[in-house]
Amino acid sequence: MDQHLFDEFPWVSAKMWKQKIQFDLQGDDYNTLIGKTAEGINIKPFYHADDLPGPLPGITPGQPWQICQKIYAGNEKAANKKALRALENGAESLWFVIPREDTDISLLLRDIDRERTTLHLEPEFLSASFPGIAGKGSGIYLHNDSIGRLARSGNWYYNLGKDFEILSATAGHSEKASLLSVDAALYHNAGATAAQQLAYALAHANEYLNTLQHSDALKTHQFLFRVALGPDYFLEIAKLRAWRILWKTLASEYNARADCHILAFPGTRNKTLYDYNVNMLRTTTECMSAVLGGADTICNLPYDSIYHKDNEFAERIARNQLLILKHESYMGEVLNPADGTYYIEELTLQLAGKALDIFKQIEAGGGFLKQLKDHVIQKKIRESAAEEQKAFDEGRKILVGTNKYPNPDDRMKDELELFPFTKTNRRKTLIAPVAERRLSEKTEQERLQTENPASPSPQQTGSDRS
Repeated sequence: MDQHLFDEFPWVSAKMWKQKIQFDLQGDDYNTLIGKTAEGINIKPFYHADDLPGPLPGITPGQPWQICQKIYAGNEKAANKKALRALENGAESLWFVIPREDTDISLLLRDIDRERTTLHLEPEFLSASFPGIAGKGSGIYLHNDSIGRLARSGNWYYNLGKDFEILSATAGHSEKASLLSVDAALYHNAGATAAQQLAYALAHANEYLNTLQHSDALKTHQFLFRVALGPDYFLEIAKLRAWRILWKTLASEYNARADCHILAFPGTRNKTLYDYNVNMLRTTTECMSAVLGGADTICNLPYDSIYHKDNEFAERIARNQLLILKHESYMGEVLNPADGTYYIEELTLQLAGKALDIFKQIEAGGGFLKQLKDHVIQKKIRESAAEEQKAFDEGRKILVGTNKYPNPDDRMKDELELFPFTKTNRRKTLIAPVAERRLSEKTEQERLQTENPASPSPQQTGSDRS
């Protein structure tokens, strides 16, 4: 290739570009072109190599991303059958939610090629003797997260001491499986800003690092981070990239493994009950953010997951979205496709800086567990969520088909297999739980109450909106 092809074009500095823009504005203020994120990060009208200090460290994932299928394993035989069918149709990784300690793991994993299939096992209990993981290869991730349990439900599995004792014992159970997990998706789905999500996940992980700092498991076990993504395309790309920088910095302080495994999936905060097919568009761009941000594993969200228990068609569509991205759009060919993009690179640095500032405030305030106990974390998330909710209610944040261009013929009252709204269970808890809530819940509840059962539904009129 001719390296002198563009020599006739002069180099244009960032300062020269800004002067040109200012001239073209004919007296208008340049600052009117600058936007601002919820974190207070300025979004400029253009970005330039002059803005970057150099290549960013620690961003490239270790291997190409995998397509994951999530399966509830209440019935081992049925879950196994579903898993094998998913693998035959393009899934490369399996995420089993395991509700009971007496689950027959051997039956659940029967005929699954363990050498080629990465496994994510999410027990809804805590046990030091979880079966089926020792000596089974490196592609196993056990989603044990007691702090995540505390933040989500308000209670430990048992208590602080016993939970951490079990986690320490589990960490020494196998040298090959990854047994340390952080559920960062909770903070996204509850309404935290991107910087808050990163900071809380970092502080969350730091509690584990403090507890296990003298364990050899930190050097051999790879941390798993579950991350939910939202609709702000470039910000979500930067969020994943910023996370790798932050984690590498924190892990180095404990001589822990500097690499981590990111399991990414679309969040639920912007998903809607009405005009639910739009959810497919939302999840597509969110999965693209996951790919470009460098996620290791991506598990798509079926378009009807907030109100249907199980829909094979919707799960197939969700899996096919990832297959199209990976094989037909060639988004599985490059490990770090966003590398060198001035806008994303600077956004990554600023987001990491904002998150690090919040993290330092949390540590100065006694650490993540203390701030959860004092309800500081919950208060901060509620404040951020309230700002976003206000923007939605006022029409400044748009969800097409819900608060913009709603379809008055939509009828959903008879379609609800799951309760799609935030549940409030009155029970005794140690702390106030971090509550997940979708933006459109209030609007949807009002529409459900005013649905006229005599009006024709989409199915009755022959519409293909199913």
